[in-house]
Amino acid sequence: MLLCLDIGNTQIHGGVFDGDALRMQLRKTTHPLGSSDEFGVFFAAVLRENGVDPGQVRQVAICSVVPRALHPIRSACLKYFRAEPFVLQAGVKTGLKVRYRNPHEVGADRIAGAIGATQRKPAMNVLVVDCGTATTFDVVTAAGDYLGGAILPGIGVSVEALAGRTAKLPSVEITRPAVALGRSTIESMQAGIYHGHVGAIRHLVGELAREAFHGEHPYVVGTGGFARLLAAEKLFDEVVPELVLLGLKHAAEMNRE
Repeated sequence: MLLCLDIGNTQIHGGVFDGDALRMQLRKTTHPLGSSDEFGVFFAAVLRENGVDPGQVRQVAICSVVPRALHPIRSACLKYFRAEPFVLQAGVKTGLKVRYRNPHEVGADRIAGAIGATQRKPAMNVLVVDCGTATTFDVVTAAGDYLGGAILPGIGVSVEALAGRTAKLPSVEITRPAVALGRSTIESMQAGIYHGHVGAIRHLVGELAREAFHGEHPYVVGTGGFARLLAAEKLFDEVVPELVLLGLKHAAEMNRE
């Protein structure tokens, strides 16, 4: 079995693959960072609770945007799974031609999501919208060229920024409001955050399609924690919450071969 771990700024999203089947998924807050034993005990316990024998995990693959988390998690994998983890980073095989000015700047999670999208829709122009701590847009051509994209603050970050940087605005529940016209402070914030994000995504998808594909509509894949919240807006052709894990699995297989 293969354990895939996507280490994000807010949480760690993991999944165990048995062949092509995703047997289970797990989530853990990234901060505060724990020791290698804390990570190892957590992973092993969650696997057991979900009916997966930790002893059957033979391989581990990691993509991370939190460099400080790599050492304790790598040590946990060595101690608890007897596996040297594969780390998705610059220099490994991805199946993509990264056209970023500096390929080392591209987040590993963005590359994993792009790999996952191209595996689902080979030989198609694709655009990945990952709605997490940040909302990222990644453009990949049918020929496998990763062109880049855009980054804006995510929905959760927007709520925290408003509540933390203003004297009278509270933290609000992140939800889809019934109407855009708020009749209270909380309703107004929810409407602005939700519909503002929808508008930003719709605009950026249109601009990226115009610039990268001469206006031809790419296949748009939504992923990340807030993608399902936005699904009713018809922003995405498909929502795949486990897209990064699928891309990470494929990268690990390519490099193992």
